[in-house]
Amino acid sequence: MGALETRVLEELWGSGDALTPAQVQAAIDGDLAYTTVMTILTRLWKKGQVTRSRSGRAYAYAPTLSQAEFLAERMGGELRRTRDRSAVLSQFVDKLSKADTKALRVLLLELDD
Repeated sequence: MGALETRVLEELWGSGDALTPAQVQAAIDGDLAYTTVMTILTRLWKKGQVTRSRSGRAYAYAPTLSQAEFLAERMGGELRRTRDRSAVLSQFVDKLSKADTKALRVLLLELDD
């Protein structure tokens, strides 16, 4: 996913509501052309990453996944690309902060229950 697509998705996640292209453009401080925002939203819709519904003459767009769900899928996709998952997971865990390591440990213990 490109940086602009990620930026648009972050605005949608942050809003909590469906946004029109004009609202997305305004939220990004208007430094992207309206047509660029429309193209990005249409591309995300075709990929199934956002839904759209009529809002007057325009469409309003909302993400299909929460940010946490999206990032978890992305992490899972990266993990599936390797043959040595243990090595990747080991490197990932080694780079976690103490707080994140503790949170992961708690989540893993909850899975055992």
